[in-house]
Amino acid sequence: QLPLVESGGGLVQSGGSLRLSCAASISIFDHYAIGWFRQAPGKEREGISCISSHGSAIFYAESVKGRFTISRDNAENTAYLQMKSLRPEDTAVYYCAASSGPNVCFDFRRERFGSWGQGTQVTVSS
Repeated sequence: QLPLVESGGGLVQSGGSLRLSCAASISIFDHYAIGWFRQAPGKEREGISCISSHGSAIFYAESVKGRFTISRDNAENTAYLQMKSLRPEDTAVYYCAASSGPNVCFDFRRERFGSWGQGTQVTVSS
């Protein structure tokens, strides 16, 4: 288990930007791939991006490709999700999660992630 804390959510107008952070409190952060997920009211949790433990593999869902950028700073035990050109349909609770499994970003599935943050709300107004 890797304790994770998300931050950076908030209210933004359509077309705006936000940067989410996912911080871990222990130094083995670089042993884990990090995934970002989101869940809108009444919808299933959706995996939107993944970055491998040292950043060599990255995945984006089609819904965010070209607008969101995932990154990580292992020296700071933190991963980021830069979100641009936000749309009302991006409104959701955003979660980061960690997985120590192999090739997680090539086979990006929610059930492969065992450690989850508490979530941060992102609301995009039209």
